[in-house]
Amino acid sequence: MTDLVRLDAANCGLSGEIPPELGNLANLDTLFLQVNGLAGAIPPELGRLKSLSSLDLSNNALTGEIPASFAALRNLTLLNLFRNKLRGSIPELVGDLPSLEVLQLWENNFTGGIPRRLGRNGRLQLVDLSSNRLTGTLPPELCAGGKLETLIALGNFLFGSIPEPLGKCEALSRIRLGENYLNGSIPDGLFELPNLTQVELQDNLLSGGFPAVSGTGAPNLGAITLSNNQLTGALPASIGKFSGLQKLLLDQNAFTGAVPPEIGRLQQLSKADLSGNTLDGGVPPEIGKCRLLTYLDLSRNNLSGEIPPAISGMRILNYLNLSRNHLGGEIPATIAAMQSLTAVDFSYNNLSGLVPATGQFSYFNATSFVGNPGLCGPYLGPCHSGGAGTGHDAHTYGGMSNTFKLLIVLGLLVCSIAFAAMAILKARSLKKASEARAWRLTAFQRLEFTCDDVLDSLKEENIIGKGGAGIVYKGTMPDGEHVAVKRLSSMSRGSSHDHGFSAEIQTLGRIRHRYIVRLLGFCSNNETNLLVYEFMPNGSLGELLHGKKGGHLHWDTRYKIAVEAAKGLSYLHHDCSPPILHRDDSGASQCMSAIAGSYGYIAPEYAYTLKVDEKSDVYSFGVVLLELVTGKKPVGEFGDGVDIVHWVRSTTAGASKEQVVKVMDPRLSSVPVHEVAHVFCVALLCVEEQSVQRPTMREVVQMLGELPKPAAAAAAAGQGDEVPGSGDGDECSAAPSGAPAADESVEAPHGEATKEPSSQSSPTTDLISI
Repeated sequence: MTDLVRLDAANCGLSGEIPPELGNLANLDTLFLQVNGLAGAIPPELGRLKSLSSLDLSNNALTGEIPASFAALRNLTLLNLFRNKLRGSIPELVGDLPSLEVLQLWENNFTGGIPRRLGRNGRLQLVDLSSNRLTGTLPPELCAGGKLETLIALGNFLFGSIPEPLGKCEALSRIRLGENYLNGSIPDGLFELPNLTQVELQDNLLSGGFPAVSGTGAPNLGAITLSNNQLTGALPASIGKFSGLQKLLLDQNAFTGAVPPEIGRLQQLSKADLSGNTLDGGVPPEIGKCRLLTYLDLSRNNLSGEIPPAISGMRILNYLNLSRNHLGGEIPATIAAMQSLTAVDFSYNNLSGLVPATGQFSYFNATSFVGNPGLCGPYLGPCHSGGAGTGHDAHTYGGMSNTFKLLIVLGLLVCSIAFAAMAILKARSLKKASEARAWRLTAFQRLEFTCDDVLDSLKEENIIGKGGAGIVYKGTMPDGEHVAVKRLSSMSRGSSHDHGFSAEIQTLGRIRHRYIVRLLGFCSNNETNLLVYEFMPNGSLGELLHGKKGGHLHWDTRYKIAVEAAKGLSYLHHDCSPPILHRDDSGASQCMSAIAGSYGYIAPEYAYTLKVDEKSDVYSFGVVLLELVTGKKPVGEFGDGVDIVHWVRSTTAGASKEQVVKVMDPRLSSVPVHEVAHVFCVALLCVEEQSVQRPTMREVVQMLGELPKPAAAAAAAGQGDEVPGSGDGDECSAAPSGAPAADESVEAPHGEATKEPSSQSSPTTDLISI
């Protein structure tokens, strides 16, 4: 078909080698063969396609090198070869292609240096060379034409300095050069680029200081990651100019001086990690103005002074770590009252006084407070009353004069009058508060109890669970029925009723599904909401899986839990109108109820967008699947800053039986490893970093239900004993039938899409979140 102009056979289940006869299609300008099972070398005959402008062979199992014949592709604007097994060096001819705009070669086995003339053509817009074994330095002319928007080369062995011209590349929006051996300083002007949204330079050897900005700073900059470098000096006050910043990671450097109070201007900040430096001074109270902060780590510094009560201004803060500093004084009561906290660490400071035992603090153990000799409490030792001195010798003054006695009497009289006036005002206030606290019961079926019966359940001894969304109590109603009562945490007074909360609950009350716990009704007043659910007598999955009985939770039961939970979540996403998100994120969208979520389950895109959609739920569900496979908690077992997703990725290289066994729960015995590997593979798909790459819950249900047979699994595994659909064994890449076609979305894990994302992943405006 010599007149053929466009050939798109992406995501068609193709296997075998690319036929060299494709080189006969002289008029072809587009060749898309991505997301297939093609193997073998790239045919050099493709170099005869002189009209070719777009070539995408990504997501296959291609081997060998980039053909030298590609030097003839003078019209080529897009070259995508990522996620293959290509090797050798990236030939210099790639840097000489005069029309090249997009170059994506990530996740291959390329070695050697980056072509020195790459970017000299003045048209380069996107470069992603990450996850190879490249050495040498970055080409100096990457932004020669001023059009470079995205530069990603993380996970290589690059050294040398970051080219200074990048600090003047005004089109640049994303630069990700982490996990290399780059040295030198951060280029001047980089943090002032008008379109910059993301800077990731972590895990290098960079030196110098944090760049000060003279103007407004990069107005769109959402993430700064400089962790694990050799940066020094004080943090500049201009750090407060990044008004859109959502993630600030400066840990494991050598920054000195005080934390600038201007950090309080970062109103969009959701995660801040300044740990492992030599910062001194106090914790700035201005940080409490960062209302959207969910994660704050200031540990392993030289901070002193007292903990500012203003920290409690961060109403959705989940994680707070102030350990290994020189902080003194008591733990402020306002922080103890924060219902959003799910993890704290005040250890190894100079704190004193009684550790609060109320609110979330009643669930924290001694490890959060050790290393403070002055602290006392139930698990730290008894509190000793200090021997307060008498202050002055009583004999020094002799008897009080009559005038002094009269003044005391008059003072007491004034105090009595003031007390009486305050009592009257307090009585009036209590009357109004009593009216505001009048309880109303909304029932979604016939109920044999009242709000008073529900309120009787709210006792400390009845607590059966606690998390970012609130406390859960077990209640026994007058007729003997057991219910679960969730008392929702309020972000601020009356916030439980903000943003259509009542309407959302009314919708949830109408849900009837065999795998979703029924909402029986709710009690509410102007201050609090109590959700009444049917009681599940066997406790939570977390308690059973991570407690002493975890070994008794056999694989067939775990698999059943995975399938049935997926079906329930799929029902909420796809069969309800409007769609309902389970969410488990602390959201900021104005159409959400803004209930804080649980650290460890939160999807990574939340840190950048502060918004959630169905794919955020899919991520959280993927974390649950990893819990079922590994038996480990989402956080707390893998070291500082490492969650179960990062641990799994660093421990395994794919879903082969050999790799899965590395992370499989050792309490599981006599299990069908091919089934575990299959569920593990589905979990990895669910926790992809970019939400567009995650399957829908409907697809998850389909994949979980299609367990491979042992014989088929072994046959498909071949030499590597891999799970069907696992590609080359290095990564799960299975997709169910009915998955989005390749022309809907083909996106890198680093966020670079070759086409527009599927509408399926776009944020939905008409959503209900629970």
